[in-house]
Amino acid sequence: MGGVTRASLNKKPAEVASMFDEVAERYDLTNDVLSLGQDRIWRKEVARAVDARPAQKILDLAAGTATSSQPFARAGAYVVPCDFSIGMLRVGKRRHPWMPFTAGDGTELPFRDDTFDTVTISFGLRNIQDTDAALRELYRVTKPGGQVVICEFSHPAWAPFRTVYMEYLMRALPPVATAVSSNPDAYVYLAESIREWPDQPALASRLQRAGWSKVAWRNLTGGVVALHRGTKPR
Repeated sequence: MGGVTRASLNKKPAEVASMFDEVAERYDLTNDVLSLGQDRIWRKEVARAVDARPAQKILDLAAGTATSSQPFARAGAYVVPCDFSIGMLRVGKRRHPWMPFTAGDGTELPFRDDTFDTVTISFGLRNIQDTDAALRELYRVTKPGGQVVICEFSHPAWAPFRTVYMEYLMRALPPVATAVSSNPDAYVYLAESIREWPDQPALASRLQRAGWSKVAWRNLTGGVVALHRGTKPR
């Protein structure tokens, strides 16, 4: 567990899904520990950006156990938690049996065109093998005039902090994950995927190429996480 290699990123979608199945039971607790509680703040910012309203239809992609979906449901929206990990969905359904959990691949979503008022994905886009295909699929299922909200790990803006942060990811995160997670290897993969992820302007460009307009982003926790938004033209 001492190091992380690029080989950990060479996983097929089925392998990634299996990995998340194994960590499903303690996933939310582990994330809370590894982020030092910051994940709660990040999710509140997502909820503000989505600004869910009664009667709206919201797709929460990579929803896992649907922790991220709860603020939208409490606001009165009809929210569909969707994930490719059956293990995550089972845990979520046990905790929130009233929610319409749906199994789905982010590159081939099981929904009709122009279905949702808002589509959102938190900390899951980098786990989809074809990012551009996922952004196009999110665009496809969004109604004209609807929005996308993406919360994802990114690149800290201040260089000294960025160095410290990457050191934490590569050295501190794996042993901490060993102590609190049922599958520490999953967090080796996650650490590497964060390091290899595009920076804020690069992701914004990919959103624009997928068809989204009015694309903008906002840094959270100094750029450890970035909140990207876009609109589907009418």
